[in-house]
Amino acid sequence: MSPSAVPSRPSYKIASIPADGIGPEVIEAGVEVLRALAETLGTFDLGFTNFDWSSETYKKTGKYIPDGGLDELKRHDAILFGAVGAPDVPDHISLWGLRLAICQPFQQYANVRPTKVFRGTESPLRRCRVGDLDWVIIRENSEGEYAGQGGRSHRGKPWEIATETSIFTRHGVERLMRFAFATARSRPRKLLTVVTKSNAQRHGMVLWDEVAHDVAKEFADVTVDKMLVDAMTTRMVLKPESLDTIVATNLVRSSRL
Repeated sequence: MSPSAVPSRPSYKIASIPADGIGPEVIEAGVEVLRALAETLGTFDLGFTNFDWSSETYKKTGKYIPDGGLDELKRHDAILFGAVGAPDVPDHISLWGLRLAICQPFQQYANVRPTKVFRGTESPLRRCRVGDLDWVIIRENSEGEYAGQGGRSHRGKPWEIATETSIFTRHGVERLMRFAFATARSRPRKLLTVVTKSNAQRHGMVLWDEVAHDVAKEFADVTVDKMLVDAMTTRMVLKPESLDTIVATNLVRSSRL
């Protein structure tokens, strides 16, 4: 490279999927912030492609994602997703038709949600001081209770049966636990809380606990504790300062935390 040559800046392609509800408003603001960030830093470029996939699309075409849609997403470096769901579309149709239809084929197994109270903002945890609540919650995002296994039989009969089967694989739990421990190690407190319900779910959640225990041996510098989800909800409200990095299964994080 000649002395006068200037290295080209990296460029990243982002797929934007506003979808439903508050999604378009949030994505519009998010794109504006990202463009401003790229312009201010001046060290990279961002290109956005908007995908008009929503419940309106589903009602018109019978599909949230058109044929070849996932292949289009693969050509991007990141996905900026809004929200999915509409009053006149059953929730299980919208969830499985768009969000899970993206994250499962792409093996997006870790759903990471930083949580903190900022100065000047209101919070239901009014006794919580600024700095006391600074969490990263990591949710399993590809299997567990959202594995899509189960079925219905004898429809319409008094003895109709519906089953929803949770799937926990050693591979899936192990990769998530390693991600969670590595995240905890990267934070100042090096503290990880593993949320479980193994007292009632005697197979899948026991495997979850066992894998967490095994992976912990690789991260001796990380302090780890285990909490039943029922007690965890109380701890989050009464002692938010006692928590830092949290890992939970799909349904536990979705419904309780």
